[in-house]
Amino acid sequence: MSPLKGTPAQQKHLAKRHAASRRFRWYGIAGLGIALSTLLLLLATMTFKGYTAFFQARIQLTIPFEKPLLDPDGNLSQDSLGRGDYRAVLKNALNHAFPEVNNRNDKLKLNKLLSDGAPSQLQTLLKDHPEWLSTSQEIWLSASDDVDMWVKGVVPRDLPEQARHISDKQAQWLASLEENGRLQLRFNSPFFLNGDSRNPEMAGILGAIKGSVLTLLITFLVSFPLGVATAVYLEEFVVKGRWSDFVEVNINNLAAVPSIVFGLLGLALYLNLLHLPRSAPLVGGLTLAMMTLPTLVIATRASLKSVPEAIRDGARALGASPLQVVLHHVLPLAAPGMLTGTIISMARALGETAPLLMIGMVAFIMDIPGSVTDPATVLPVQIFLWADSPERAFLEKTAGATLVLLIFLITMNALAVYIRNRVERRW
Repeated sequence: MSPLKGTPAQQKHLAKRHAASRRFRWYGIAGLGIALSTLLLLLATMTFKGYTAFFQARIQLTIPFEKPLLDPDGNLSQDSLGRGDYRAVLKNALNHAFPEVNNRNDKLKLNKLLSDGAPSQLQTLLKDHPEWLSTSQEIWLSASDDVDMWVKGVVPRDLPEQARHISDKQAQWLASLEENGRLQLRFNSPFFLNGDSRNPEMAGILGAIKGSVLTLLITFLVSFPLGVATAVYLEEFVVKGRWSDFVEVNINNLAAVPSIVFGLLGLALYLNLLHLPRSAPLVGGLTLAMMTLPTLVIATRASLKSVPEAIRDGARALGASPLQVVLHHVLPLAAPGMLTGTIISMARALGETAPLLMIGMVAFIMDIPGSVTDPATVLPVQIFLWADSPERAFLEKTAGATLVLLIFLITMNALAVYIRNRVERRW
């Protein structure tokens, strides 16, 4: 028998429905394509602007480690080496490399080829290698931010001298160093090993990364136990009524509250009332814990709801108490979803800036924090600070730090997806 074709009107209506279905499908594909293209454009832009931050211009000089200048006490102690005149040693090395430079103004320009942090680099090297004293060593030192931008081509070399920070004489000296293999772009280890600095070429993200880790640790230790306990109580033990409905509605509302409101709450509660240390990971973690707690409760409740009721009934039939049912059966089966929700909540906390600005984590912090009560900043706030800096080299640092933050966020979200697909049970 041939299938029923229906009346012409029905066929026409069915054809319209099929066409609408195809259009809706293509609309969805187009929307996904636009979203994916925008994401790829963002990643490409950040990569193009930020990858150069992972490289730094270095100048190789023959450094005479003169004992009278670098070891005034003559006992090779750390205190004596710390009081050495490293700037004078660097000036002597530059004068030796360019003996033809005699004019005082030209010598000042020559000294500006090196970073202001070069003496500290030299001091650190000598403290690690005191046997270098009274010898000459070939040392690679960080160039200034202007030289770094010049070598990377950020500053066009065909600009007139008055339109750039590198003079014609400095350009000639740099060309001479480059021809002799003494000026190169090398991996920018200070970017990953240093804290913040006023000098762009010496600024790093280690302090911000450690501050982020300590802040997220406090956030997890506070929000995870409270979130799981709250979700278990609301889902497994509470008697349904007006009170439980009131709590559920408020938890859902708190999940939609702007993050800066939690920053104001943290400012009023932890700083003004409890007088906890300002700009510390402890306060930042407690503030972010309040922000992530509603989302964590909702995700945990959804995981608990996904466990079939037959599991609970079977445990009760075998004589398990309500607490044993939850601890021994429900929570282990809901753990994958809970863990996924926790990772996503932590990823959201990692990318937050507004609530941390309200509690003072926007301060300029050079030192790397050693504990949760030390002054610190976090990676998003560090990016915010660098983006607001007038020096052109900080724009490169901003893009580079953004790349690192995106890598962390993508990794955390990918880990959540992997855990969900790997261990999630389907009923």
